[in-house]
Amino acid sequence: MKKKYILIIEDNEDIRENTSEILELANYGVFQASNGKKGMELAIKHIPDVILCDIMMPELDGYGVLYLLSKREDTALIPFIFITAKTDRTEIRKGIEMGADDYLTKPFDDIELLSAIESRLKKKDRQKSLYSSNLSKITTLFQDSHGLNELKKSFSKRKIKFFKKKQVVYFEGDAANKIYLILSGSVKTTKMTDDGKELMTGVYTLEDYFGITSMFSGKEYKETAEVLEDTTLCSVSKEIMDTLVYKYPDIAEKFIAILAKNVVDQEKQLLQMAYYSVRKRMAEVLVKLHTTHPDTEEFEISRENLASMSGMANETVSRILSDFKGEKMIDRNAGTIKILDILRLKKLKN
Repeated sequence: MKKKYILIIEDNEDIRENTSEILELANYGVFQASNGKKGMELAIKHIPDVILCDIMMPELDGYGVLYLLSKREDTALIPFIFITAKTDRTEIRKGIEMGADDYLTKPFDDIELLSAIESRLKKKDRQKSLYSSNLSKITTLFQDSHGLNELKKSFSKRKIKFFKKKQVVYFEGDAANKIYLILSGSVKTTKMTDDGKELMTGVYTLEDYFGITSMFSGKEYKETAEVLEDTTLCSVSKEIMDTLVYKYPDIAEKFIAILAKNVVDQEKQLLQMAYYSVRKRMAEVLVKLHTTHPDTEEFEISRENLASMSGMANETVSRILSDFKGEKMIDRNAGTIKILDILRLKKLKN
């Protein structure tokens, strides 16, 4: 088995050396950096399998290291674990929202350290396995059509890119220069209202395209696209798409059908917000989420995302979910919802 290498970025020499010793005893290779700047240099030079990084450091803090590495294609997907004395939930949440995979609170013991690293390495191996199968997945999406075969070739020539949960693919107002195809995971698109509220305009899952409306209707994306869970995407540029749509009528027909479906879905969403009761709207959202997670009865989604999908206040979402839980239609625990009675939810939404 190929040896795994861990980069430790920590300004406290005792912690750095002790952590390094534990990892070497577990047969990991180790690189060490005493500050964020040196850590950046080593990460770019060696591309380690996992990075352990302190938050408070001289020259460049842990947040800065994570931000800069996430902007580079060769380092963006390295599992990143904060090691920190900070226990404030706001600080921890900040790191996770920036794309950190995990955090260890000092002092941590040998088992905590090794378990965190093994967990991240297993996840990375699953991503590699997924990567190797994704190109064959693309092939199955476009069959029995000359133009769609050309579209398939265009996607297969592009790099497959992994996005971590809560990463933003593009912001509203960014140049609309690509359309995206989802190979695994899910993505939400949202718009901000004039009074600062977030409204979810779409949820996209396996084999869905997004960014189409923006690319064909103007120069800027009309919404923000954010990853709901770890997701694999492939993209094709506007220039290539313009050529393919002009040259091949079957590609134009495919995307016209997608755009029409998006319009119908958004009209349905507006009708639901205008006329459905809050219970019916929430049942509709839960059934939709259930259909996008066909392999499991359980999915993870925040109260804020449910609120933006249903057009409700956060407090209303909490109340309705509590009612559904009391009626044994769902179970809810720390942001995870488990469907217990999908038939009753479908009946309620209808």
